[in-house]
Amino acid sequence: MALKSNLDVAVVGGGVIGASCAYYLAKAGMKVGLFEKGDIASGSSGGCDGNIMAQDHQPGYDTNLTIISNKMYKELLKELDWDIEYSEKGSILVIETEDELKFMKDRMKEQLACGLPVRFVDKDELYEQEPLLAPGFLGAIECASDAACMPIQVAIALVRRARSFGAEIHTFEEVKNIELDKKGKVSGIETIQGKISVPRVINCCGAWAPFLGKMVGLNIPIEPRRGQLVVVEQVAQVGHRKISEAHYIVAKFHPELTEGTDSDMIKYGVAFVFEPTASGNMLLGSCREFAGYDTRTTLPAIRAIIKRAIHFIPSLKYLHCIRTYAGLRPYTPDHLSIVSQVDEVPGFYIAAGAEGDGIGIAPITGLLMSQIVLGQKTTIDVDPLRWSRFTQG
Repeated sequence: MALKSNLDVAVVGGGVIGASCAYYLAKAGMKVGLFEKGDIASGSSGGCDGNIMAQDHQPGYDTNLTIISNKMYKELLKELDWDIEYSEKGSILVIETEDELKFMKDRMKEQLACGLPVRFVDKDELYEQEPLLAPGFLGAIECASDAACMPIQVAIALVRRARSFGAEIHTFEEVKNIELDKKGKVSGIETIQGKISVPRVINCCGAWAPFLGKMVGLNIPIEPRRGQLVVVEQVAQVGHRKISEAHYIVAKFHPELTEGTDSDMIKYGVAFVFEPTASGNMLLGSCREFAGYDTRTTLPAIRAIIKRAIHFIPSLKYLHCIRTYAGLRPYTPDHLSIVSQVDEVPGFYIAAGAEGDGIGIAPITGLLMSQIVLGQKTTIDVDPLRWSRFTQG
Protein backbone atom coordinates (compact mmCIF):
# COMPACT_ATOMS: atom_id res chain seq x y z
CA MET A 1 0.00 0.00 0.00
CA ALA A 2 1.32 3.43 -0.89
CA LEU A 3 2.19 5.49 2.15
CA LYS A 4 0.26 8.69 2.66
CA SER A 5 1.84 11.98 3.65
CA ASN A 6 -1.21 13.77 5.07
CA LEU A 7 -0.87 12.45 8.62
CA ASP A 8 -1.26 14.70 11.64
CA VAL A 9 0.64 12.37 13.94
CA ALA A 10 2.73 9.20 13.74
CA VAL A 11 2.45 6.84 16.70
CA VAL A 12 5.48 4.56 16.88
CA GLY A 13 4.93 1.30 18.75
CA GLY A 14 2.05 -1.15 18.47
CA GLY A 15 1.68 -2.31 22.08
CA VAL A 16 -1.18 -1.35 24.37
CA ILE A 17 0.20 2.16 24.98
CA GLY A 18 0.67 2.93 21.28
CA ALA A 19 -2.70 1.38 20.44
CA SER A 20 -4.37 3.49 23.12
CA CYS A 21 -2.74 6.69 21.89
CA ALA A 22 -3.77 5.90 18.31
CA TYR A 23 -7.33 5.17 19.42
CA TYR A 24 -7.89 8.35 21.42
CA LEU A 25 -6.20 10.59 18.84
CA ALA A 26 -8.15 9.09 15.94
CA LYS A 27 -11.36 9.33 17.93
CA ALA A 28 -10.61 13.02 18.45
CA GLY A 29 -10.46 13.49 14.68
CA MET A 30 -6.72 13.50 14.03
CA LYS A 31 -5.22 11.72 11.04
CA VAL A 32 -3.15 9.04 12.73
CA GLY A 33 -0.62 6.55 11.45
CA LEU A 34 0.54 3.78 13.79
CA PHE A 35 3.88 2.21 12.89
CA GLU A 36 5.06 -1.07 14.43
CA LYS A 37 8.24 -2.93 13.48
CA GLY A 38 6.56 -6.28 14.12
CA ASP A 39 2.95 -7.28 14.63
CA ILE A 40 0.50 -5.68 17.06
CA ALA A 41 1.46 -6.55 20.67
CA SER A 42 4.56 -8.40 19.52
CA GLY A 43 6.77 -6.70 22.12
CA SER A 44 6.21 -6.33 25.85
CA SER A 45 2.41 -6.35 25.51
CA GLY A 46 2.70 -9.91 24.25
CA GLY A 47 5.09 -10.94 27.02
CA CYS A 48 3.33 -9.95 30.23
CA ASP A 49 0.35 -10.68 32.43
CA GLY A 50 -2.88 -8.69 32.38
CA ASN A 51 -2.76 -6.67 35.59
CA ILE A 52 -5.08 -3.74 36.09
CA MET A 53 -3.94 -3.57 39.68
CA ALA A 54 -3.76 -0.54 41.98
CA GLN A 55 -2.88 -1.98 45.36
CA ASP A 56 0.71 -2.77 44.44
CA HIS A 57 1.37 0.92 43.67
CA GLN A 58 2.65 3.60 45.97
CA PRO A 59 -0.38 5.35 47.50
CA GLY A 60 -1.02 8.71 45.89
CA TYR A 61 -0.63 9.81 42.28
CA ASP A 62 0.46 6.38 41.02
CA THR A 63 -2.56 4.70 42.60
CA ASN A 64 -4.94 7.33 41.25
CA LEU A 65 -3.77 6.73 37.68
CA THR A 66 -4.81 3.09 37.85
CA ILE A 67 -8.10 3.85 39.59
CA ILE A 68 -9.05 6.25 36.78
CA SER A 69 -7.77 3.91 34.09
CA ASN A 70 -9.75 0.95 35.40
CA LYS A 71 -12.94 3.02 35.25
CA MET A 72 -12.04 3.82 31.65
CA TYR A 73 -11.66 0.11 30.87
CA LYS A 74 -15.28 -0.40 31.91
CA GLU A 75 -16.36 2.32 29.50
CA LEU A 76 -14.22 0.86 26.73
CA LEU A 77 -15.99 -2.48 27.11
CA LYS A 78 -19.09 -0.78 25.74
CA GLU A 79 -17.27 0.58 22.70
CA LEU A 80 -14.69 -2.03 21.72
CA ASP A 81 -16.14 -4.67 19.45
CA TRP A 82 -13.75 -7.29 20.77
CA ASP A 83 -13.44 -9.55 23.82
CA ILE A 84 -10.49 -8.35 25.94
CA GLU A 85 -11.20 -10.95 28.67
CA TYR A 86 -11.75 -8.23 31.27
CA SER A 87 -12.69 -9.39 34.76
CA GLU A 88 -12.87 -7.58 38.08
CA LYS A 89 -12.32 -10.29 40.68
CA GLY A 90 -10.12 -8.24 42.98
CA SER A 91 -6.73 -9.24 44.36
CA ILE A 92 -5.10 -10.12 47.66
CA LEU A 93 -1.62 -9.57 49.04
CA VAL A 94 -0.85 -12.42 51.44
CA ILE A 95 0.99 -11.53 54.67
CA GLU A 96 3.57 -13.90 56.10
CA THR A 97 5.38 -12.10 58.95
CA GLU A 98 4.59 -9.71 61.78
CA ASP A 99 6.81 -7.04 60.18
CA GLU A 100 4.83 -7.34 56.94
CA LEU A 101 1.57 -7.20 58.87
CA LYS A 102 2.43 -3.90 60.54
CA PHE A 103 3.76 -2.36 57.35
CA MET A 104 0.77 -3.42 55.26
CA LYS A 105 -1.80 -2.22 57.81
CA ASP A 106 -0.11 1.18 57.99
CA ARG A 107 0.02 1.34 54.21
CA MET A 108 -3.66 0.40 53.98
CA LYS A 109 -4.58 3.64 55.77
CA GLU A 110 -2.85 5.64 53.03
CA GLN A 111 -4.59 3.58 50.35
CA LEU A 112 -8.00 4.19 51.89
CA ALA A 113 -7.24 7.91 51.90
CA CYS A 114 -6.69 7.62 48.12
CA GLY A 115 -10.12 6.07 47.66
CA LEU A 116 -8.85 2.55 47.06
CA PRO A 117 -11.35 -0.08 48.29
CA VAL A 118 -8.92 -2.12 50.40
CA ARG A 119 -9.54 -4.03 53.63
CA PHE A 120 -7.72 -6.41 55.94
CA VAL A 121 -8.72 -10.08 55.63
CA ASP A 122 -7.92 -12.04 58.79
CA LYS A 123 -6.45 -15.54 58.57
CA ASP A 124 -9.77 -17.33 59.16
CA GLU A 125 -11.46 -15.52 56.30
CA LEU A 126 -8.35 -15.87 54.14
CA TYR A 127 -8.40 -19.65 54.36
CA GLU A 128 -12.14 -19.71 53.83
CA GLN A 129 -11.62 -17.79 50.60
CA GLU A 130 -8.44 -19.55 49.46
CA PRO A 131 -8.32 -22.99 51.16
CA LEU A 132 -5.36 -24.26 49.11
CA LEU A 133 -2.93 -21.71 50.54
CA ALA A 134 -0.19 -23.18 52.71
CA PRO A 135 -0.87 -22.93 56.47
CA GLY A 136 0.61 -20.22 58.67
CA PHE A 137 -0.19 -16.97 56.89
CA LEU A 138 -1.41 -14.10 59.04
CA GLY A 139 -3.99 -12.63 56.71
CA ALA A 140 -4.09 -10.51 53.57
CA ILE A 141 -4.93 -7.10 52.17
CA GLU A 142 -7.78 -7.30 49.67
CA CYS A 143 -8.56 -4.78 46.93
CA ALA A 144 -12.00 -5.40 45.46
CA SER A 145 -11.53 -3.20 42.39
CA ASP A 146 -8.36 -4.79 40.99
CA ALA A 147 -8.97 -6.36 37.61
CA ALA A 148 -7.32 -8.30 34.80
CA CYS A 149 -7.49 -8.53 31.02
CA MET A 150 -5.74 -10.14 28.06
CA PRO A 151 -3.11 -7.58 26.90
CA ILE A 152 -2.83 -8.84 23.33
CA GLN A 153 -6.58 -8.61 22.90
CA VAL A 154 -6.60 -5.11 24.39
CA ALA A 155 -4.05 -3.90 21.84
CA ILE A 156 -5.91 -5.55 18.96
CA ALA A 157 -9.25 -4.13 20.10
CA LEU A 158 -7.90 -0.58 20.36
CA VAL A 159 -6.18 -0.81 16.98
CA ARG A 160 -9.35 -2.11 15.32
CA ARG A 161 -11.37 0.74 16.79
CA ALA A 162 -8.70 3.31 15.87
CA ARG A 163 -8.87 2.06 12.29
CA SER A 164 -12.64 2.54 12.30
CA PHE A 165 -11.96 6.21 13.10
CA GLY A 166 -9.64 6.48 10.11
CA ALA A 167 -6.24 5.56 11.57
CA GLU A 168 -3.70 3.91 9.28
CA ILE A 169 -2.09 0.83 10.78
CA HIS A 170 1.36 -0.10 9.43
CA THR A 171 2.66 -3.34 10.92
CA PHE A 172 6.07 -4.83 10.08
CA GLU A 173 7.19 -1.34 9.18
CA GLU A 174 10.06 -0.16 11.32
CA VAL A 175 10.78 3.54 11.72
CA LYS A 176 14.44 4.00 10.77
CA ASN A 177 14.77 7.75 11.29
CA ILE A 178 12.94 10.88 12.42
CA GLU A 179 13.54 13.96 10.33
CA LEU A 180 13.81 17.47 11.79
CA ASP A 181 13.61 20.76 9.97
CA LYS A 182 16.18 23.57 10.23
CA LYS A 183 14.57 24.79 13.47
CA GLY A 184 14.84 21.35 15.08
CA LYS A 185 11.15 20.59 14.78
CA VAL A 186 9.77 17.21 13.71
CA SER A 187 9.03 17.21 9.99
CA GLY A 188 8.72 13.54 9.08
CA ILE A 189 9.74 9.93 9.55
CA GLU A 190 11.57 7.42 7.43
CA THR A 191 10.39 3.81 7.52
CA ILE A 192 11.62 0.78 5.65
CA GLN A 193 9.02 1.72 3.01
CA GLY A 194 10.16 5.31 2.51
CA LYS A 195 9.76 8.84 3.87
CA ILE A 196 6.55 10.31 5.25
CA SER A 197 5.87 13.97 6.01
CA VAL A 198 4.33 14.31 9.47
CA PRO A 199 4.65 17.12 12.06
CA ARG A 200 4.25 15.02 15.21
CA VAL A 201 5.75 11.75 16.44
CA ILE A 202 4.75 9.93 19.63
CA ASN A 203 7.32 7.53 21.03
CA CYS A 204 5.37 4.55 22.40
CA CYS A 205 8.20 2.05 22.10
CA GLY A 206 8.29 0.97 25.75
CA ALA A 207 11.63 -0.55 26.68
CA TRP A 208 12.88 0.37 23.21
CA ALA A 209 11.94 4.05 23.59
CA PRO A 210 15.61 5.13 24.02
CA PHE A 211 16.40 3.99 20.46
CA LEU A 212 13.75 6.30 19.02
CA GLY A 213 14.89 9.05 21.38
CA LYS A 214 18.42 8.92 20.00
CA MET A 215 17.03 9.72 16.55
CA VAL A 216 16.23 13.23 17.85
CA GLY A 217 19.22 13.57 20.18
CA LEU A 218 17.55 12.52 23.45
CA ASN A 219 18.86 10.20 26.14
CA ILE A 220 15.66 8.71 27.53
CA PRO A 221 16.32 7.11 30.95
CA ILE A 222 14.33 3.93 30.35
CA GLU A 223 15.93 0.53 30.93
CA PRO A 224 14.57 -2.90 30.03
CA ARG A 225 13.70 -4.93 33.13
CA ARG A 226 12.96 -8.54 32.29
CA GLY A 227 10.03 -10.40 33.78
CA GLN A 228 9.55 -14.14 33.38
CA LEU A 229 6.28 -16.04 33.69
CA VAL A 230 5.23 -19.68 33.93
CA VAL A 231 2.02 -20.98 32.32
CA VAL A 232 0.42 -23.88 34.21
CA GLU A 233 -1.93 -26.45 32.67
CA GLN A 234 -5.70 -26.13 32.82
CA VAL A 235 -7.13 -27.73 35.95
CA ALA A 236 -9.90 -27.21 38.45
CA GLN A 237 -9.66 -23.81 40.09
CA VAL A 238 -6.68 -23.46 42.44
CA GLY A 239 -7.13 -19.79 43.30
CA HIS A 240 -10.11 -17.54 42.72
CA ARG A 241 -8.36 -14.29 41.79
CA LYS A 242 -5.00 -12.57 41.67
CA ILE A 243 -2.87 -13.63 44.63
CA SER A 244 0.45 -11.99 45.39
CA GLU A 245 2.69 -11.78 48.42
CA ALA A 246 3.03 -8.74 50.65
CA HIS A 247 6.78 -9.35 50.76
CA TYR A 248 7.06 -7.85 47.28
CA ILE A 249 5.62 -4.54 48.48
CA VAL A 250 7.71 -4.57 51.66
CA ALA A 251 10.90 -5.30 49.71
CA LYS A 252 10.12 -2.56 47.20
CA PHE A 253 9.68 0.19 49.77
CA HIS A 254 11.47 -1.16 52.88
CA PRO A 255 14.37 -3.42 51.79
CA GLU A 256 15.73 -3.47 55.37
CA LEU A 257 12.89 -5.87 56.21
CA THR A 258 14.08 -8.49 53.70
CA GLU A 259 16.90 -9.95 55.79
CA GLY A 260 16.96 -13.73 55.67
CA THR A 261 15.18 -13.87 52.31
CA ASP A 262 16.07 -16.72 49.96
CA SER A 263 19.13 -15.69 47.92
CA ASP A 264 17.51 -16.61 44.60
CA MET A 265 14.56 -14.36 45.40
CA ILE A 266 16.95 -11.44 45.82
CA LYS A 267 19.14 -12.37 42.85
CA TYR A 268 16.27 -12.62 40.36
CA GLY A 269 13.83 -10.23 42.04
CA VAL A 270 11.33 -13.04 42.53
CA ALA A 271 8.01 -12.57 44.31
CA PHE A 272 4.99 -14.84 44.27
CA VAL A 273 2.26 -13.84 41.82
CA PHE A 274 -0.64 -16.10 40.85
CA GLU A 275 -3.21 -15.21 38.21
CA PRO A 276 -6.06 -17.39 36.92
CA THR A 277 -6.89 -16.69 33.27
CA ALA A 278 -10.11 -16.80 31.28
CA SER A 279 -8.86 -19.90 29.46
CA GLY A 280 -8.48 -21.89 32.69
CA ASN A 281 -4.69 -21.79 32.70
CA MET A 282 -2.74 -20.14 35.51
CA LEU A 283 0.15 -17.70 35.33
CA LEU A 284 2.93 -17.80 37.89
CA GLY A 285 5.46 -15.05 38.41
CA SER A 286 7.27 -12.96 38.78
CA CYS A 287 10.83 -11.74 38.58
CA ARG A 288 12.55 -8.41 37.88
CA GLU A 289 15.97 -8.52 36.26
CA PHE A 290 18.15 -6.01 34.49
CA ALA A 291 19.31 -8.31 31.70
CA GLY A 292 19.49 -5.95 28.75
CA TYR A 293 17.23 -6.77 25.82
CA ASP A 294 17.40 -10.52 26.34
CA THR A 295 13.83 -11.88 26.21
CA ARG A 296 14.79 -15.51 26.79
CA THR A 297 13.61 -17.35 29.87
CA THR A 298 16.24 -18.82 32.16
CA LEU A 299 16.10 -22.03 34.16
CA PRO A 300 17.39 -20.57 37.46
CA ALA A 301 14.77 -17.80 37.50
CA ILE A 302 11.97 -20.14 36.45
CA ARG A 303 12.98 -22.57 39.22
CA ALA A 304 12.93 -19.73 41.75
CA ILE A 305 9.46 -18.65 40.59
CA ILE A 306 8.10 -22.19 40.84
CA LYS A 307 9.72 -22.75 44.23
CA ARG A 308 8.14 -19.57 45.57
CA ALA A 309 4.74 -20.49 44.12
CA ILE A 310 4.78 -23.90 45.79
CA HIS A 311 5.70 -22.22 49.08
CA PHE A 312 2.37 -20.39 48.92
CA ILE A 313 0.20 -23.02 47.18
CA PRO A 314 1.76 -26.49 47.81
CA SER A 315 -0.65 -28.35 45.49
CA LEU A 316 0.90 -26.59 42.50
CA LYS A 317 3.80 -29.06 42.70
CA TYR A 318 1.53 -31.75 41.21
CA LEU A 319 0.70 -29.72 38.10
CA HIS A 320 2.50 -29.36 34.78
CA CYS A 321 4.20 -26.27 33.46
CA ILE A 322 3.25 -26.08 29.77
CA ARG A 323 5.43 -23.14 28.74
CA THR A 324 7.37 -20.11 29.92
CA TYR A 325 7.81 -16.67 28.42
CA ALA A 326 9.40 -13.33 29.19
CA GLY A 327 8.90 -9.66 28.47
CA LEU A 328 10.70 -6.40 29.10
CA ARG A 329 9.32 -3.80 31.48
CA PRO A 330 10.26 -0.20 30.57
CA TYR A 331 11.80 0.91 33.87
CA THR A 332 12.35 4.55 34.86
CA PRO A 333 14.38 5.66 37.92
CA ASP A 334 11.33 7.07 39.74
CA HIS A 335 8.96 4.24 38.69
CA LEU A 336 6.62 6.66 36.89
CA SER A 337 6.01 6.70 33.17
CA ILE A 338 6.76 9.59 30.83
CA VAL A 339 3.64 11.05 29.20
CA SER A 340 4.77 14.36 27.82
CA GLN A 341 5.74 16.65 25.01
CA VAL A 342 9.47 17.31 24.58
CA ASP A 343 9.98 21.06 24.50
CA GLU A 344 13.52 20.88 23.11
CA VAL A 345 12.24 18.90 20.08
CA PRO A 346 8.90 20.46 19.07
CA GLY A 347 6.53 17.87 17.66
CA PHE A 348 8.14 14.98 19.57
CA TYR A 349 6.21 13.27 22.39
CA ILE A 350 6.88 10.35 24.71
CA ALA A 351 4.37 7.87 26.16
CA ALA A 352 6.56 5.17 27.67
CA GLY A 353 8.18 3.98 30.88
CA ALA A 354 5.26 2.48 32.80
CA GLU A 355 7.43 -0.46 33.92
CA GLY A 356 4.99 -3.25 34.91
CA ASP A 357 1.91 -1.00 34.92
CA GLY A 358 1.48 -0.34 31.21
CA ILE A 359 -1.56 -2.58 30.81
CA GLY A 360 -3.31 -1.06 33.80
CA ILE A 361 -2.78 2.57 32.79
CA ALA A 362 -3.07 2.18 29.01
CA PRO A 363 -6.46 3.93 28.65
CA ILE A 364 -5.57 6.96 30.78
CA THR A 365 -2.17 7.21 29.04
CA GLY A 366 -3.79 7.31 25.60
CA LEU A 367 -6.35 9.88 26.71
CA LEU A 368 -3.75 12.12 28.38
CA MET A 369 -1.50 12.00 25.34
CA SER A 370 -4.37 12.97 23.04
CA GLN A 371 -5.18 15.89 25.33
CA ILE A 372 -1.53 17.00 25.41
CA VAL A 373 -1.23 16.85 21.61
CA LEU A 374 -4.50 18.74 21.13
CA GLY A 375 -3.59 21.36 23.75
CA GLN A 376 -6.56 20.48 25.94
CA LYS A 377 -6.88 20.48 29.71
CA THR A 378 -5.82 17.06 30.92
CA THR A 379 -8.06 14.76 32.92
CA ILE A 380 -5.44 14.54 35.66
CA ASP A 381 -2.39 16.68 36.40
CA VAL A 382 0.44 15.40 34.20
CA ASP A 383 3.25 17.31 35.90
CA PRO A 384 4.60 14.16 37.65
CA LEU A 385 4.86 12.49 34.22
CA ARG A 386 6.63 15.35 32.42
CA TRP A 387 9.78 14.65 30.41
CA SER A 388 11.55 17.69 31.85
CA ARG A 389 11.80 16.08 35.32
CA PHE A 390 14.82 14.21 33.98
CA THR A 391 16.43 17.18 32.23
CA GLN A 392 15.81 19.77 34.95
CA GLY A 393 16.35 17.57 38.01
